[in-house]
Amino acid sequence: MTTRTDAPTRREQILKEAARLFAERGFHGVGVDEIGAAVGISGPGLYRHFPGKDAMLAELLVGISERLLAGGRLRVTEDARSGDGSPEALLDALIEGHIDFALDDRPLITLHDRELDRLRDSDRKRVRQLQRQYVELWVEVVSALYPLLPESEARATVHAVFGLLNSTPHLGRPGALPGRTATAALLHRLARGAFAAAGGSSSVSASPSGD
Repeated sequence: MTTRTDAPTRREQILKEAARLFAERGFHGVGVDEIGAAVGISGPGLYRHFPGKDAMLAELLVGISERLLAGGRLRVTEDARSGDGSPEALLDALIEGHIDFALDDRPLITLHDRELDRLRDSDRKRVRQLQRQYVELWVEVVSALYPLLPESEARATVHAVFGLLNSTPHLGRPGALPGRTATAALLHRLARGAFAAAGGSSSVSASPSGD
């Protein structure tokens, strides 16, 4: 989930290519030399930035969990201050942010599913802690929008929506999708539909237009 417009640093370039290669070929199927070649430096040169592949994997998975949580909190705060601040608007903001991640960082979804258990215990626990906080951020908003929905069901629905939104690695290559705007709008409608179904609502708000 990236909103920066400046050029990525060499460290960020390494992480991006490492994520792509790990997702395509698996953690053990990629060598340091190949990651280096992808960013135009020698394999040993990578050690000026990372002590090894394990450190890259940890930074990728811990980093995306940190960014999702921070981004979710920021969207909720900004919408509460500058938007109408309604639970519906806050939920839309959270959905939009997660869709940005799901469309822009698809290799990280694959990487998380396949390689999370390779992290050392402290890093894996950190990822799980951040993910729980991210889920609870959503649950608070969903519970405010659907006050009759039991908290356990709100939490289960949030997890189900994450599964829906995180299905993007299985939707084919970017060129096979109907376009980013259309795909984002579809995912948004599906997510709102899931929450509406769980909350017993007979109406689903139209998804916002644009990227």
